[in-house]
Amino acid sequence: MNETIWTPKLVELRLAEAASVLKRLPEDRRLGYFNTWPQYRHDFADLVEQEPRKTSMPPPSPAAISRMEAALEWTFGLEPIEGTIIWMRARNIPWKTICWKVGLQRSAAHENWMYGLCMIALTLNQQRFNRKLSRRRIIELANASEATRSPA
Repeated sequence: MNETIWTPKLVELRLAEAASVLKRLPEDRRLGYFNTWPQYRHDFADLVEQEPRKTSMPPPSPAAISRMEAALEWTFGLEPIEGTIIWMRARNIPWKTICWKVGLQRSAAHENWMYGLCMIALTLNQQRFNRKLSRRRIIELANASEATRSPA
């Protein structure tokens, strides 16, 4: 049986994939609105002065959507500030913007982010730990379990 051993880095990658999938999902359309005009066929002369059309990524696969739905539930057990930081980092928002939004210094925001990733990894691995441990101790615990499980 191929059971995934979750590490904070793997959790980070899966959350980044989930954020990317959310971005690529098609927008909701209002029901009842439609266009009766025929499609206009542009000539070359019409296209010369137009802005280039923005290219978009293809829609996500059903497997990617399933992974995204599973990853969306991972932050439910975390504090709201940790979930906010984790999802902002998953969307590649710069640290400066994150710090301004949550009102923390860079080092404190990074520690909250690492703590959240480690809590998710430990929970997904079904590893028992005392939730009353300090943030730094839980980060050390997750990193230590990552080092002992990875083949060196």
